[in-house]
Amino acid sequence: MIDKVVSSAAEAVADIPDGASLAVGGFGLCGIPATLIQALHDAGIGDLETISNNCGVDDWGLGILLADHRIRRTVSSYVGENAEFARQFLSGELEVELTPQGTLAERMRAGGAGIPAFYTPAGVGTQISEGGLPQRYDGAGGIEKASEPREVRDFDGNDYVLERSVRPDFALVHAQKGDRYGNLVFHAAAMNFNPLAAACGRITIAEVEELVEPGELDPADVHTPGIFVQRVVVVGDSEKRIERRTVSDRQGA
Repeated sequence: MIDKVVSSAAEAVADIPDGASLAVGGFGLCGIPATLIQALHDAGIGDLETISNNCGVDDWGLGILLADHRIRRTVSSYVGENAEFARQFLSGELEVELTPQGTLAERMRAGGAGIPAFYTPAGVGTQISEGGLPQRYDGAGGIEKASEPREVRDFDGNDYVLERSVRPDFALVHAQKGDRYGNLVFHAAAMNFNPLAAACGRITIAEVEELVEPGELDPADVHTPGIFVQRVVVVGDSEKRIERRTVSDRQGA
């Protein structure tokens, strides 16, 4: 077996080139590979295509790459908490492929399973299937690039739209535990998009809070087998931010 541990996040991302495509785990700010994203930022890598449920917030996660115009295109399903994202999209600086959340998850899973495309009912009868969904604006209020119509097929009397899977150059994920062989365990809600991203990347890099020796993980507890992971970097306890803090006022407080 191969020891996949590398000494630092900088070493882990050192061969990611400008123009690479990246699947990035996490949902909002939960379970995001913040250390690896910061290492990408520090390395000055740009012209990236990201495939992620969202694009971070203005000052955290993928948002730090976005703020410096390191992301040229993103495939996402939820982008509502990032004001800079909205500004870049509407001004024509960023290309965006909006995708239903479950469809995005399945596009990642299918890519990891070697399935090139699949049919889904999500998006039938909308601009997802009919085309015309804005992907890039021209900066003057017009649409420079819109989505193309997709194949729709009837199965047992119901329509389904054809979706392509994704197989990006790299995937970045965050796990609670990992061993030297790349077996990963995710904690609670961090299960979100991390296993899916880990599966679909051609080269998957995992940051782990705790490194254990081979054999210490119960095979029944492993969420992502090491066959999907090429590099592991230990980051220790990670800062866990709250995307939107809501506090109720108590009367008289």
